[in-house]
Order: sequence, then structure tokens, then C-alpha cells
Amino acid sequence: HVQLVESGGGSVQTGGSLRLSCSVSGYTDSSYCMGWFRQAPGKEREGVASIYFGVGTTYYADSVKGQFTVSRDSSSNTITLQMNSLKPEDTAVYFCAAGPGNLGFDILSPGRYSYWGQGTQVTVS
Repeated sequence: HVQLVESGGGSVQTGGSLRLSCSVSGYTDSSYCMGWFRQAPGKEREGVASIYFGVGTTYYADSVKGQFTVSRDSSSNTITLQMNSLKPEDTAVYFCAAGPGNLGFDILSPGRYSYWGQGTQVTVS
């Protein structure tokens, strides 16, 4: 039974920073990806940042490159998303997800991920 538990999020002013964390348990595959996705009201869910958990290779949406950083802690099976210089357009519900370790060019595609966290609200004003 795969379970993802998110923490962090909240409200911040423009230019501020937030840090999200997501712990995963029950994922038995030897290699897998984890990603952060977000969904703003009236918009489709979009990939923000992903990481191959074993090797630590990271991928980012163009809209957040240089602004967000995804990292992992293998000892605690946790990934984090450090979000800096936040803008109102970053306001969304943020989800973490886990998927297989062979996503290739689909690593930021929500449809390729099988397991999802409950989501956490990020509001930038």
C-alpha cells in the first residue's frame, strides 16, 4: 500500500519562500520517480518538478527553473520542494506523486504517476 504524506504550504507574500515536503512509504519498486504537481482553480494539473529518487536527477518545468528546487532524502524517503521568489501565479494546490522509474520525457506528465498525496494549498498574495 503506497502512501504519500505532504506537509508545508500555506500563505506567503510575493517574493517570499515556502518549503513543501512529501514522504513516501510502501513503494516497492527499486527505482521510481517522485514529482511535484500543481493545480490552480480552473486549470489543469501541471508538472512542476520531478526527481528520479535513486540517482537524484531532477527535472523542472520551464516556468519554475531557477525558482524551485526539488531534492530528496533517501534515509527518510522524503522529497522536498523549496520554492523561492514566489509570485501570485504560483498559487495552487500542490501535490506530490510517485511513479515508475522509466518515465523519460513524460517525467512531468501527471498522467504517468500512479500514487498521489492529498495536496496542500499554496497561496501567494
